Amino acid sequence: MTTTTTTTTTTPAMAVTSATASTTPSATVTGSTGGAAGVPAARPATGPAAAAAPATTPGSRIPTGASGPYAGSASGPGILPSASAASAEPATASPHDPCAHGFLPERPPVRSMIGTWTRLDAMARAAAIVPDREAAVALVERAHRADELSALRQRVSRLSLRNAEAAAMRIAVIAVSCGWCGLDPQAPAAREVADGAFLDLWAAIAHRIDHDQFVALPTLALHNWVPERKPRRHIPIDQLARTEVLVPIVRWAPEGQPLSRLDRLMLAATRLEAHGIWLFRLAETLAGRSPDDSSTPTALRRLVRVQHALRAQLLAEAAELTAAPATPQQRAVLGALAEQGALEPPVLQAAEAVLGIGGRRMGEGRRQMMRRHLPAQHRAWLSAMDRHCAPVRTLAHRGGPDAAVYREAQESLIALRRTYTALVQAAARPTAGPLTAAA
Repeated sequence: MTTTTTTTTTTPAMAVTSATASTTPSATVTGSTGGAAGVPAARPATGPAAAAAPATTPGSRIPTGASGPYAGSASGPGILPSASAASAEPATASPHDPCAHGFLPERPPVRSMIGTWTRLDAMARAAAIVPDREAAVALVERAHRADELSALRQRVSRLSLRNAEAAAMRIAVIAVSCGWCGLDPQAPAAREVADGAFLDLWAAIAHRIDHDQFVALPTLALHNWVPERKPRRHIPIDQLARTEVLVPIVRWAPEGQPLSRLDRLMLAATRLEAHGIWLFRLAETLAGRSPDDSSTPTALRRLVRVQHALRAQLLAEAAELTAAPATPQQRAVLGALAEQGALEPPVLQAAEAVLGIGGRRMGEGRRQMMRRHLPAQHRAWLSAMDRHCAPVRTLAHRGGPDAAVYREAQESLIALRRTYTALVQAAARPTAGPLTAAA
């Protein structure tokens, strides 16, 4: 596999280039899209995932090679597979098929809104860089007095779904900047706390995208990025987010200044989702598997390698994030999101659905609370994985080498989660002053 150094913060073990996508040899897949070279084809999944996942055609390809979780020895070292598998997804794949692009949007988010919606874009950009919540609330109140919010509310029904998601991201930025992320916009009590016209716009957007709890990390991160330069050709969204330098649409730092810690945390979450596409495919492979199936430990070993690679990526992000500037307002935003349980990356929730880490420890209610910030089709897929991976999770109560591999997968997920938590804590840490730096 040809590996080149990109300007993204991925480690060498995670590097994927667009050149590889056209040159890496590949082999015909004999199973579902969740299958892999060296692993018998997965049984057809049922539930919401099966409804979205297309049947594999003879032309579908997955790369082979000397290394990677999808090639070579199941126990040997490996790196993430070439992006050629992502670029060879069937053209009929559903926009919400997790095997196609994880929980990333189908296309790159909307960079610039048009018409009356430019006012919402300007308000979000201004709210992201204010010094405190009071200044953000004042921005919203001025927009209310100018009837800008009511004008936007009347135009929500005309938005395409893609533009409604773009508007939702900007609503989320404003809401967290004002300290309103924990509010239900349709609850009467919210009227005593937040601006009523803004709540009406918030509720209308939530109805348009059919997602009530969108003020959270998935919306703030997965819909707030674009490639720094326009790609020369169409490539799948997960490959685009892996191979291109990403920049935020709405910056939490003023233009002309370095990206803030909050910017870098959100971009790190986006890249984590893009690299985690292989975890979604392995989840589909393990769905419905018997714990005694000879291919189950092979898939689990590959899951371990993917999780190790994701952890290495987060560790590589940590140095730049720690060195980035931060403000008390940005730390308040992070604290408010963390208090609401709204900072869990979707890819970690997918791994938890397969391995059971978190649900058993914190209770089923806690698991559903973490998922409420995801769109309905994503929650349905995770629930399907809960059911279909239940046989594999019985390995937790067994002995022998297969059970040891399962426990290793659980331990690698625990380590990955701890690394992500440390990254969030680093982003929320006060910036070192001159005396601290000198010491």
